[in-house]
Amino acid sequence: MSVSVRIPTILRTYTSGKAEVSAEGATLGEVIASLEKNHPGIAARVLDEGGKLRRFVNVYVNDDDVRFEGGLEAATPDGAGVSIIPAVAGG
Repeated sequence: MSVSVRIPTILRTYTSGKAEVSAEGATLGEVIASLEKNHPGIAARVLDEGGKLRRFVNVYVNDDDVRFEGGLEAATPDGAGVSIIPAVAGG
């Protein structure tokens, strides 16, 4: 399954400045593995040391928050849009 992944500005150093890249996988976990294969280092910014989604990184498949759709097991149907959105803090 091929999906389109929207990359936030802070992670574009891993994608040669590209705001959107393609990845393969039937689940979010497979998509992240595909991203890591083609853009080394990006998975460490999305996943924690235990291999789970980082607490302050939100990921959506189409418009669905993956935290409520199975996390890394969330389905990523062919043609889906995946958005990685880091939390922003300020004061």
